Amino acid sequence: MDLTALESVNAVIYVENLYEGDLIEDSLGVMQSIPWNNWFQVWLQSLAPETKMKQECEIGLRLTGDRQIQMLNHQYRFIDQPTDVLAFAATEADITIPQDLDEPLYLGDIIISLDTAARQAQSQNHSLMIELAWLSSHGLLHLLGWDHPDENSLKQMLEQQLDLIQLLKIK
Repeated sequence: MDLTALESVNAVIYVENLYEGDLIEDSLGVMQSIPWNNWFQVWLQSLAPETKMKQECEIGLRLTGDRQIQMLNHQYRFIDQPTDVLAFAATEADITIPQDLDEPLYLGDIIISLDTAARQAQSQNHSLMIELAWLSSHGLLHLLGWDHPDENSLKQMLEQQLDLIQLLKIK
């Protein structure tokens, strides 16, 4: 288990790499070179006016494979198949967080299947890095209370994800 805490001014991202699949060496190298903390910091800064989040926060990010994410998807969503990303928010979207909170606000956990991410990157004809940015930004938006129960809200969420990914200037 590779568990690291990446500190920043406003966010601490705990990255846990539990992947035990068959990704090729190049894909694993790409995944390990991603500046996760920087990505989330940029996104949280960008979303700060909307979320009104002023205190520090913490997010858990778990990288895994299809087998483990399928078990979680079945356990929590009653869907017995792999998925690309799961997000488990620590708070309800409509509660008020005290601004004078002395400790970092724990937003929740994002779990990404690297197996599914690699397949989706190939089918979308873009890099694994772009796909991981897409999935992690999607998970973050869920932690911040975004949801997509209908086509209109999905369209808005996808547009927000695109805006977040463009901030990263990934080539």
